[in-house]
This record gives sequence, structure tokens and C-alpha cells, in this order.
Amino acid sequence: MISKQYVSQVRLKADQVASFDHYPFCLPAVRHLGILELHPKVTFVVGENGSGKSTLLEAIAVAYGFNPEGGTRNFGFNTRGSHSCLHEFIRLSKGVKSPRDGFFFRAESFFNLATEIEHLDREASAAPRIIDSYGGKSLHEQSHGESFWALVMNRFGGRGFYVLDEPEAALSPQRQLALLSRIHELANDDSQFIITTHSPILMAYPDAWVYQCSADGIERVRYQDTEHFEVMHDFVINPERMLDILLDRRRDG
Repeated sequence: MISKQYVSQVRLKADQVASFDHYPFCLPAVRHLGILELHPKVTFVVGENGSGKSTLLEAIAVAYGFNPEGGTRNFGFNTRGSHSCLHEFIRLSKGVKSPRDGFFFRAESFFNLATEIEHLDREASAAPRIIDSYGGKSLHEQSHGESFWALVMNRFGGRGFYVLDEPEAALSPQRQLALLSRIHELANDDSQFIITTHSPILMAYPDAWVYQCSADGIERVRYQDTEHFEVMHDFVINPERMLDILLDRRRDG
């Protein structure tokens, strides 16, 4: 059956990997990748730092045609070439439809993207300013959270393929809840998301698929079975008990 979603599968071309002992193929999320089935609307990839989730997401974005440092497929700037070669060893299964919109957001290089927009807008051109698509105000003249929110509310136009690496990094809990609402609005407008996150708030999105990266590889799990949910749940339910354990306060007393 021909898929109608923008990307339905990510497959590792394992037969082309010379060795799984070296980066990035030694990362748990990559070593055991095989085939990653994507949800037609929202897929989360979660896990501890160093598990390989962001490396995998970056490879998906670059294989799709996005700039490694973020932005749309029209951006080609290169501040520092730090992305891995993994995109050369994965195959994306694309559907018959092409998205009208698309964006790769990575929190660690969003500053570089904002700088590139200002640079391009200073060049003489008859075309509209790029920043007008982001709300009209310099992204550098806003807080990290405000600039990301300007991106989501103004630049994301629907019917898009959106790859987001830890979008919660600059957002308060209230704004994370608002982002859930915006994701839902865009998903209902024929958009598809792939998101890495540490946020139990974001990964609660109904019917999303959640893949958890661990030392044993990557597997699809229920939201309630993620380590993120379990840790946050235990802490919120009984913070005093958790603090006693973490700070060893009972022995100090």
C-alpha cells in the first residue's frame, strides 16, 4: 500500500556500515535501529543524554533535505560542520504527497539561524524580508522562548513536515501546554511531526507514538512507561520522599 504520509519509515542501511564500534553507529539508538515506523501525525523519540536520539533526528532532517543547523530546505548556511554522516546510511520511505511547508528546529543552533536571517535580510533584494515570515521582529531581540514561539506561530503554516529537536528547551510549563495545542492544530491541518524531547508534558500528546532510546536500543513504549513520566510522576506525587533520597536528609538530621 502506498503511504499518504510525508515520511512513513526510517531504515538503517546496516549492510553499508563498516563498523558499529565507531560514532555514530555505536550509539544505542543507531546500533539497533532497523526500521523505525513513524506516526502519520506525531512521533516522539525520547531517552537519556547520549542515547543518540538527537543524532538520529538530525540524520532524518538532513536526509530529507534540511540544513543541518536548522531552518527550511532553502537555508544553506554552515557555521560549524558538526553533524554526523548518519544521514548517508538511512533511507526515508516517503509517501505520494509532498508537504507544502517544512522546518528543522534544533535548540542548540537556533541562534545561528536567527543570525543568518538577519544577514540575508541585509542583502539588497526585491523579495519580502525573511523575518516577516517569523512575525516581523528580530529573533535576536526576543528571549529564546519568545523567538521560538514566534517561529511556531508565524512560520509554521500547516501541511508541513516538522522536525523538532528538544523544542521545550526555552519554554515554561505553560508554554509547553500551549505548544501542545499548536501541534494539535497543525497536525489537524495535515502536518507531520517528529520530535525529540525530555518533556513529559509534550510527549503526552494523545495517540502519538513514543520511542524510547536506552542501552538496549530503541523501542516503542506507552507514554506512562517512559522514564520521564515515571520520574516526574514520582517526584510530583511525593517530593519530600524524593528529596530525602536525593539529599540524604534523613541521615543529615
